[in-house]
Amino acid sequence: MIAFVGGFAYTLTIMGCIVHVDNSRFFRKMMKIFLAELGLESLDFECGEDALFSLGGSKVSCLITGLELADMTGEDLIRRMNLYGSSPMTVIAVTSSMDERRVRALAALGVKAVIQKGGDWKEKLREYF
Repeated sequence: MIAFVGGFAYTLTIMGCIVHVDNSRFFRKMMKIFLAELGLESLDFECGEDALFSLGGSKVSCLITGLELADMTGEDLIRRMNLYGSSPMTVIAVTSSMDERRVRALAALGVKAVIQKGGDWKEKLREYF
C-alpha cells in the first residue's frame, strides 16, 4: 500500500497498513514508538479528513482511532472508511473514558476492542499484534 503524507509517499509492507488517528500528538508519538518496538510500521494522523485523503481508498489492515478527533468522531471515521473502500480488517478504539453505551455502539460498527488510555494500554493492545 502506498499512502501520501506531507508530500512524501510511504509504502507499508509489514502486516499491511496500520493507521493511527488521534487528536493527541503525545499519544500518537507514544503509539508510534510502541508499534515500532513490536517491529510494526504505522501512519499517524491528527484528524480523520487527513487520514481519508491520504489513504485515498486504499485497504487498511488495522485502524487504531481515538473517539474524539479534531474534525469528527471515531465512529464517523470508521463509517466513512467503510463507505470509501478503506474498510479496516481490525478496528481498535482508544479513549480516555469508557461509556458502556458507546462501547456497544462501537461493537455494532465492528470495533474489535475499546482500550482506555492510561494504565496498561500497551499490554491490552499487544494482544492484537
